Amino acid sequence: MASERIKKDNNEILINVKNLKKYFNVGKNATLKAVDDVSFHIYKGETLGLVGESGCGKTTCGRTVMGLYEATDGEILFDGHDISKLNKKEKKQFARRAQVIFQDPYASLNPRMTVGDIIGEGIDIHGLYSGQERTDKIYHLLQLVGLNKEHASRFPHEFSGGQRQRIGIARALAIEPDFIVCDEPISALDVSIQAQVVNLLIKLQNELGLTYLFIAHDLSMVKHISDRVGVMYLGTMVELASSHDLYEKPLHPYTQALLSSIPIPDPEIGRSKNRIALEGEVPSPINPKPGCRFAARCRYAKPICSEKNPEFKEVEPNHFVACHLL
Repeated sequence: MASERIKKDNNEILINVKNLKKYFNVGKNATLKAVDDVSFHIYKGETLGLVGESGCGKTTCGRTVMGLYEATDGEILFDGHDISKLNKKEKKQFARRAQVIFQDPYASLNPRMTVGDIIGEGIDIHGLYSGQERTDKIYHLLQLVGLNKEHASRFPHEFSGGQRQRIGIARALAIEPDFIVCDEPISALDVSIQAQVVNLLIKLQNELGLTYLFIAHDLSMVKHISDRVGVMYLGTMVELASSHDLYEKPLHPYTQALLSSIPIPDPEIGRSKNRIALEGEVPSPINPKPGCRFAARCRYAKPICSEKNPEFKEVEPNHFVACHLL
């Protein structure tokens, strides 16, 4: 289990997100609330999985945490420092300590640059190595992700999707970061390759002491790699718990429906599984009405659910849920 990789007494927080909001103006008097009052923290050396339907705001959340989007409101503390208040020098230091692995392993690589130059770009920007040291570092990174040094002179189009994602991982590791946002790093890959990439990420975390925010659709893979898992719905965090607790005892009605959709390899067991089919229209994240965003699709909804926003609270030890029914 992923949780076994983390020391039980590790309570040192690396990322602390408090009441994060990211809004986009999409027209006259129209505001898209992509991330709306989301809070969570990530311990050093931990993997926090972030799941939810397409459009729930998980990628926007990850990019805002990285500083790629400017937060509308709230705090993002990295090692105790608010990233919105960093000066130019401090921002460069933050950029070295925090990196991203993007979803599309082809679009995120410059097709006109060799693999060696792609990996070495961050090294050059931060002035970490030069000459033979730089070359040796690039070769070492390629070998670290399962490639070889001969690949350094090739271009991205000469590689498969899985190999390109390994190049993206090597690029992220080049400047020796502490924290990596894995933004759906396996969703564009063939199923046969996904497990290899996830196992590589786990191996690198164990060897280098990395901290991950792992954003994905694949609920089975998230369970495999994550220590804790957060569930987002339409810009809000509806549940957050350890990977084991969330998958064994989901408390929010949306989480229950989400987990019931996980395919089971055994056809007989799969046919007998109780799947929760969600009904009703998905509300618009543009100028949302008060109340729980999930109320229109929830089979347990009561009048208060459409009138008042539920509080994100701890209902069991280290198990947080935003639901009026709990």
